[in-house]
Amino acid sequence: MNITRVLAAAVTLVALCQSPATATTREGALSWGDCPGGGGAMGMRCATLRVPVNWSKPGGRTIELKLGRLAATGSRPAKGAVLANFGAGAPGIAYLRDVPGVVAAFTQLRQSMDIVTWDPRGYTNGYSTHLPCEIKSKTDPVLPKDQAGFDKIAAGNRADAAPCHDPDPELFDSIGSLTHARDMEAIRRALDESKINLFMGSYGGAFGQAYAQLFPKRIRTMVLDGTGNMSDPEKENEARARDSERRLRRFLAWCADEPSCVLRGKDVPRLWQALVARADRVPLQPGGFDGVKLQDYLGQALISQGPERWPAIAEAISAAAGGDASKFAAFPAQGGPNPDIIACQDMPRPADYAALKASTKRLRAVAPNTGTGGTTVTRLRCLGYPSPVTFPTGPLPETVPPLLGVGTWADFPGTERVIRQVRGSGTTYHDGPGHEIYLSGNACVTAKVNAYFVDKILPAPATAC
Repeated sequence: MNITRVLAAAVTLVALCQSPATATTREGALSWGDCPGGGGAMGMRCATLRVPVNWSKPGGRTIELKLGRLAATGSRPAKGAVLANFGAGAPGIAYLRDVPGVVAAFTQLRQSMDIVTWDPRGYTNGYSTHLPCEIKSKTDPVLPKDQAGFDKIAAGNRADAAPCHDPDPELFDSIGSLTHARDMEAIRRALDESKINLFMGSYGGAFGQAYAQLFPKRIRTMVLDGTGNMSDPEKENEARARDSERRLRRFLAWCADEPSCVLRGKDVPRLWQALVARADRVPLQPGGFDGVKLQDYLGQALISQGPERWPAIAEAISAAAGGDASKFAAFPAQGGPNPDIIACQDMPRPADYAALKASTKRLRAVAPNTGTGGTTVTRLRCLGYPSPVTFPTGPLPETVPPLLGVGTWADFPGTERVIRQVRGSGTTYHDGPGHEIYLSGNACVTAKVNAYFVDKILPAPATAC
């Protein structure tokens, strides 16, 4: 199943079906009723929870969070609730209700537990209170050559953000993972759960880590599926760069033995490094690909695309070596040219050109082929961002209970770096491509995750699936 395509369809469905809330909160309790757009085949019920727009002002203005629940189907009372996020601003209601792979993933677990999700605040693709627009930028910026170029990118980013920021700066400034973690705690209280179970997929793992920083004793279990380590952003950037190099080595080994690889028989690392150096001097067209942007796009393609797409990656490299970057332009990199308002409030950004240049040089030394590991384009889009960085970095508290991390060859390393911080935790690894392995239908992973959620049974570290 192409989950990316199906999820995109679900997001479109949300936009088409959006309607006013039909359930409201009463004295802190949730009143479950019909969902906007219906309950789907699984009979989802929805509720609305009011929370402060600014958690530092609990008595001030409030906004609405829309929640969805698939009630436990077993004959015995539910063993609690699993609160699920499928990646940053992903509209949880549409995913859990409408995406077949997501629905199937939770069907067995639902026999024992309620499955709850929510549409994170701020995003226009869900039913919760959201900003009046999405930030749109025409293209990804290329690495600036000096402070003047740095300032130009920052000014452009501020201009792109203004239509979304200026009408409601209070809401705009409250979209970071720290705020989402506080929203999650409000959901736990409204569910009347003494401790919560968390499924945090992809960038949702940042929400989970922020929650663990703030409310470690409120976690019963937490599964992190294909996420990144938020404890030390600069060290993590270097680790991600090394991860990207390892993925490239897989690709190169495949190409050396695969007749369909157009680069077979060539010194691909030498060809690639020469191409990056040439693009640094004169960016390739279309798309204005300098060397850093080429490296970022290649790094992201190796994360998101398995061996069935590797011939296309080889063709893109070959065409770019001939001066045509159009095949690279067809690859999505870190969500395309729309900056993620969560990431820009979570990730430290360089203060000036000198800091950016030093960081890029350091990452290229760590990973000469893939450079920044897919991070620089995102960081460039956050320069000059109008909101402060608020994520609580540092190792997870010692009071966090044992966690479970799962992932594929593409997204497991970052997850493992989170899990290693918590004594007694377990990990499950699938040696294959993909992202958010629990949603893929892997029966081995499903069994390990469900045993952990229901009975707190953890696999040994690095268990293979």
